[in-house]
Amino acid sequence: MSTTPRLRNMRRPRLEGSGRVRRDPRAERLYCGEPAGETLSARGLPRRDPRAWYAAGPQANGRVRIDRSQRPGSASVAASAPLRAAEPALKTVVIAEPAFWVLAVPDLDDGRLSAHDRDVFGGARLLAADGGAVVAVCFGPAEGLDLAGADRVLQFDAAVFAGYAPEARAAAVAAVIATLDPRHVLLPDTPIGGGDLGRRLAAQLGETAAVRVQKLSAGEAIARGNGGRSDYHMAPPRLLLLAPEAADPLGGVRHEALALPVPELDTPTRLLDRGLLAIDPNSVPLAEADFICSAGNGVHDWSAFHAVAAALGATEGGSRMVCDAGLLPRHRQVGASGTLVDPRCYLAFGIAGAPQHLQGITRCERVIAVNTDLHAEMVKRADLAIVQDAQRVMPALTRLIEEKRHGA
Repeated sequence: MSTTPRLRNMRRPRLEGSGRVRRDPRAERLYCGEPAGETLSARGLPRRDPRAWYAAGPQANGRVRIDRSQRPGSASVAASAPLRAAEPALKTVVIAEPAFWVLAVPDLDDGRLSAHDRDVFGGARLLAADGGAVVAVCFGPAEGLDLAGADRVLQFDAAVFAGYAPEARAAAVAAVIATLDPRHVLLPDTPIGGGDLGRRLAAQLGETAAVRVQKLSAGEAIARGNGGRSDYHMAPPRLLLLAPEAADPLGGVRHEALALPVPELDTPTRLLDRGLLAIDPNSVPLAEADFICSAGNGVHDWSAFHAVAAALGATEGGSRMVCDAGLLPRHRQVGASGTLVDPRCYLAFGIAGAPQHLQGITRCERVIAVNTDLHAEMVKRADLAIVQDAQRVMPALTRLIEEKRHGA
């Protein structure tokens, strides 16, 4: 008997192929001119093809290839641009003949809508839901009023309304109220903005205003009083001063924001705005700070941190670990267990981004993170991220500020 091993004729399908021509049914329907239509299951339910995006690739064989040798804006990238899903256009709501008016008077610091202002417009839209229109009463130019929910815009541009001018602004809003007879007037309850203006209006009109409104719906306003120890439930009065987050801002739709003619007013004022006084940023409470420079466990050079915060004119803040270690006072802690902040800019050096810290910066308009960890939660949250050691970025930023300052 021979001991020579027998070689079996084993098939290797992966090497020889299946021998069949594989066809793509989507390509056949396209070639034959048949409409794709909807594929229905046996029960008559529409079926979604999970490989439709794969077959729609730029190559004939259905494979999506990414050419990394081309820069953005080149021909290959431009050719694949139609494959991206187009952003849906926002629906524009038109209220041609409103049944009534609701006024919204935003603060508009430096001509920009704050998160608090957008909450006011969200509350105004709730109260105008039964066929009403929202009129934005602005002192100076503003952007984004259509996205905020304004159907009409009254813009007062006279120099007498610039800066801190509560008497002139109260006279202007009172004139608008006398002309339009609105059902409601909403303002943000801020110390030197809508809170001051709204209380002056209430005294001037002889009406009772709902102040520090914590929650607003179409049929009820919940205002806080008695030193914050009591909540008062009431039907929404004409004057409402809203706290932050009293209503949800508008989203996913735009309104007309048509300009209305501005009445001519004779508004003498006894106040003269001399501008803002320069103060120590660290004397400003975190809850009221406009620019916060915050430090985390990744900051070791504290002299550089204090220097860059002073150069930027920012209020200093810190994470819980920094405050627990005694490197910053407890009242400088940012987060759910510290202070909830809403500055225009939040600059975070060496902060990983614990959940309680991220809760504290939810309402920040812009977040800049400096961290060595590309995958840190703070980097994911940031609008701009610098992946670098904070000890190198802080002195470089300070030098750049000094150069710009001396160059100017």
